[in-house]
Amino acid sequence: MAGAVVLLRGINVGGRNLIRMPELQSAFRDAGYADVRTYIQSGNVLFTTDAVAGPALEADVERVLEERFGTAIMTVVRSRDDLAAVIDAAPPGHGDPDLRSDVLFLKEPAATPDLLAALPELDPDVDRVASGPGVLYFSRVAARAGSSRLTRIIGMPIYKRLTIRNWNTTTRLLALLDGD
Repeated sequence: MAGAVVLLRGINVGGRNLIRMPELQSAFRDAGYADVRTYIQSGNVLFTTDAVAGPALEADVERVLEERFGTAIMTVVRSRDDLAAVIDAAPPGHGDPDLRSDVLFLKEPAATPDLLAALPELDPDVDRVASGPGVLYFSRVAARAGSSRLTRIIGMPIYKRLTIRNWNTTTRLLALLDGD
């Protein structure tokens, strides 16, 4: 059985889609997933499975969540190796202390070139963006984060096909999958 992480989009944010982590863990266990645990309240579920990470596993997880919680929740699933590849492919400096660095995980079949093309014009003195394996790396200068144009992506149609994790959460999820 291989380790994987499910990144849920839009739970426990702004008082919407409130799901307690023990209930979320129970939903995964009841669906037959093993070694289930969560990390922070924003919807990160680590587990092991015989299923291959990808659209079929995402569809199964989304079905389980909708049946259990009565609402459609978009998910992105990455295997342990997929997540390691995302971290390894990060551009130099991503995650530096003077930056606020995020990873925008795209749900298949969304493609990073489509997202890059759809982004609003960025401020080169504040924002940095690079593509990776099924992700975009987005950093902004911490001292000028209020001037970042990242928030403009929220109103774009492709926003519904992605979920965002900060760099610290992303790297911590891999450490947890590796047993730390």
